[in-house]
Amino acid sequence: MISISVILKEEWIMSNAILSIKAKLSHTGESIRHPFRVIVEKEMADHIRSWRFIILIAIIALTTIGSLYTALTNFSQAVKPNDPEGTFFFLKLFTITDGTMPSFTVFISFLGPLLGIALGFDAINSEHNRGTLGRMLSQPIHRDYIINAKFTAALAVISVMLTALGLLVMGAGLFFIGIPPTAGEFMRIVFFTILSILYVAFWLNLSILFSVLFRQPATAALSAIAVWLFFSVFYPLIINLITKSLEPPPTATPQHMIAFEQFRLVLLRLMPNQLFSEATTTLLMPSVRSLGPLTMEQMIGALPGPLPLGQSLLMVWPQVTGLASGTIISFVISYILFMRREIRSR
Repeated sequence: MISISVILKEEWIMSNAILSIKAKLSHTGESIRHPFRVIVEKEMADHIRSWRFIILIAIIALTTIGSLYTALTNFSQAVKPNDPEGTFFFLKLFTITDGTMPSFTVFISFLGPLLGIALGFDAINSEHNRGTLGRMLSQPIHRDYIINAKFTAALAVISVMLTALGLLVMGAGLFFIGIPPTAGEFMRIVFFTILSILYVAFWLNLSILFSVLFRQPATAALSAIAVWLFFSVFYPLIINLITKSLEPPPTATPQHMIAFEQFRLVLLRLMPNQLFSEATTTLLMPSVRSLGPLTMEQMIGALPGPLPLGQSLLMVWPQVTGLASGTIISFVISYILFMRREIRSR
């Protein structure tokens, strides 16, 4: 009876303390902040203040300025009177290149994975090595808040950064060209920005997955970079070897040639950068009507001209679905492994 009365007394004291704190907060106009929001704000602040993020944003900003300068200097040669994309010349700022420096889309395709890897390779293992992960979980915080907040914070930083770069290109084009983009061009740029965020989010989730799998941040970073190098350099070489050995003879039928080309495209579309390249090409070049081989029957009677935005989105829907699927699968695996991991406070 004595122990029960003591427990009831302690619970009564705690409830009165909580009620008094809530009364003070309501009296001062303050509210209790959600733990998830606190973790997200803390992670965003850590990313923005870190030297690696400052170095990456400096590199990406310099490359953006270089590609923008190349596009503006070659803009008059890129715009032609009989061009079917003549009404979409503002989009050429994102795709123009003279061969000396890649376009803005190529820089995003190359540097975007590095940005995602840099923000996620030590998301979990660094907390575990410092011993702060166990202390965080000893607080009244749900375990899934941690991994969800880390992904949300990094994705928010990436979204703001890519949106700012897109607005920078649009603002510079508006200043030097003097003609604002049309509604169709603006919407295509918006969808291109969303697609870029999704592409970088895939590499972010992949790096978070390696951060959960490996205890050392260096191992996680090297693993993520190895996957990026494999898809960027070695996988196309492997595909070239495979397709060269299976290439049909020149006397093959057109159906056989089309089937072989479709097989080659299927193998290439296992690369995230290939999906991103095809989707951005279709969105920023409205004259693109197909991403695969076309027969003569399909070409006869086709009028040259730009596609509407809805048709371009339908064409790139498989590529967008592939990137979204890879992003979700990587995050789900990371989530399951993190929730099942045994974490002890030091």
